Amino acid sequence: MGFLPTGETVVTAMFQRSLLRYSGGRVTTYADLSNVARGTIDDMVIDGEGRSFVGDLGFDLRPDVPAGMGFLPTGETVVTAMFQRSLLRYSGGRVTTYADLSNVARGTIDDMVIDGEGRSFVGDLGFDLRQNVPAAATGGLVLVTAEGVARIGATGLHFPNGIAVSADNCSLIVAESNGDCLSQFEIGSDGSLTFRRRFAHIGEPDGICLDREGGVWVGAFKEDSVVRVDCEGHMTDRIALPGRGIACALGGADRRSLFCISAQTTHEGLARGESTSRVDMVRVAIPGAGHP
Repeated sequence: MGFLPTGETVVTAMFQRSLLRYSGGRVTTYADLSNVARGTIDDMVIDGEGRSFVGDLGFDLRPDVPAGMGFLPTGETVVTAMFQRSLLRYSGGRVTTYADLSNVARGTIDDMVIDGEGRSFVGDLGFDLRQNVPAAATGGLVLVTAEGVARIGATGLHFPNGIAVSADNCSLIVAESNGDCLSQFEIGSDGSLTFRRRFAHIGEPDGICLDREGGVWVGAFKEDSVVRVDCEGHMTDRIALPGRGIACALGGADRRSLFCISAQTTHEGLARGESTSRVDMVRVAIPGAGHP
């Protein structure tokens, strides 16, 4: 807070990154700092000449939500910070920014995967998930190259969610939660994505993983299960879960242990942070392949 030479009060609006003036019983914007400050603004002072000096923390102080995770060829972990629209790297006990996607992603970022070449593919919902979901909203995928350069990889996806890449790093599959389907892309040598097809019909697909015969295991949110579809989109297996189907992964020494995450929740409950989750493990016949 500071006081202008006129006696009017000015305060910081931390997360709006603006200064607000209180005068005559009214609050108005005194200065918009959103194009200048890199992060949350904090304390301030106004000198005798009426000049305001404002602290810029350089990062968003609000707690964020990690949604997706991947592993670099070095073994380092990378996670998505949904609302900051950035990727964070955990290495040597420290968390640092791996890639800032705020100038590329149009909305909240969600799930992600890192392929064997060290390229990251990140879901961009195309809207702010903290607001109501627009009925016709479309998002896409953001590519972050192994060198850390971010660019748009794909557009026109209906709530892109779980992402998986084949073992040869040439094919990518993404779950479209609001499209009730899976979409497949061909990955070029430079990481570029070429749309190939939509296939399978699944009630709000969420997290996914691949197996060695080209099958896709899918967490089905609306169906309270994890299902497997073959490369043609035909359902071959269904495992009932004690809650919403959230995610799955094939692991263990032989990659035949299917780990299934379910949650006792609703969309409204998730928005309020109300969810009770569990992990179940089921042994399957066909080993996992690709990434994750």
